[in-house]
Amino acid sequence: MYDIRKTYSASSVSEALRLLLENDGATIISGGTDVMIRLKERKLKQAVLISIANITELKGIAVRENGDIAIGAGTTFDEIYRSEIIRECVPALAFAANQVGSPQIRHVATIGGNICNGAVSADGVPVLLAYDSCLEIAGVSGIRTQTLSGFHTGPGKVNLDQSSELLTTIVIPRAEYEGYFAAYYKFGQRNAMEIATLGCAVCLRLSADKKSIDELRIAVSVAAPTPLRCRKTEARLRGAPLTNQTIAALRKGVLSEVQPRDSWRASRQLRLQLAKELSERAFRQALETAGGEIV
Repeated sequence: MYDIRKTYSASSVSEALRLLLENDGATIISGGTDVMIRLKERKLKQAVLISIANITELKGIAVRENGDIAIGAGTTFDEIYRSEIIRECVPALAFAANQVGSPQIRHVATIGGNICNGAVSADGVPVLLAYDSCLEIAGVSGIRTQTLSGFHTGPGKVNLDQSSELLTTIVIPRAEYEGYFAAYYKFGQRNAMEIATLGCAVCLRLSADKKSIDELRIAVSVAAPTPLRCRKTEARLRGAPLTNQTIAALRKGVLSEVQPRDSWRASRQLRLQLAKELSERAFRQALETAGGEIV
């Protein structure tokens, strides 16, 4: 059934990079929830697979000395959901992790694979975008760092040289989560095993008196060729009071920045409506968690 020519199992990042360089066109595999589908659909032929599932340095969640949260690319969604660090510091990410697939999939699917597959519907990405996360990527010349925003370059495409680079760590900087409150909403046609028709994460920080928006981030998935941040709307609403007029401006702003298309799963019009509704719901939930209220 599967057209696999050769398999390797790397025990370290350096070994995985060496195997990539020695095997032109090789495919990295960890949980395999997406790679196995590609194999079954015959989209991978004469495949050379390099497993990184046993690389210890790619697993786990830790708070660094500077307060940044580091999530190993090989960490599963179930591990993220159950992590006390995630639940305490960035609970919206724990919620989003529990929306991925089924319990069986969450037990093996990894956050790194979710990001590197370049899927516009990835549940983990909007929340990580809203927390202004960074990526640490290993290559033969060392580690490079880039923001998650801009990593996705098109449907199924990412800013990663898959012949010589490996995502190792997702970093949520302390300055981007401390004092912030976030929420994630996803719409699908059913409650389980559903790919998002549209997803939205909102992350905000209120003023000291909790009467206005000090900082705001809005991230939307399945609303453009790549997951996106609504930066114009964010900038426009910084300092805005917590009023119904601000809610209306948020809905209108998000609508002006998304670029959904028709597909067999949903129409453009449905996604436009969802962008307005889910951004408002996520904003209201984040606001409630932050202790603010609309007046």
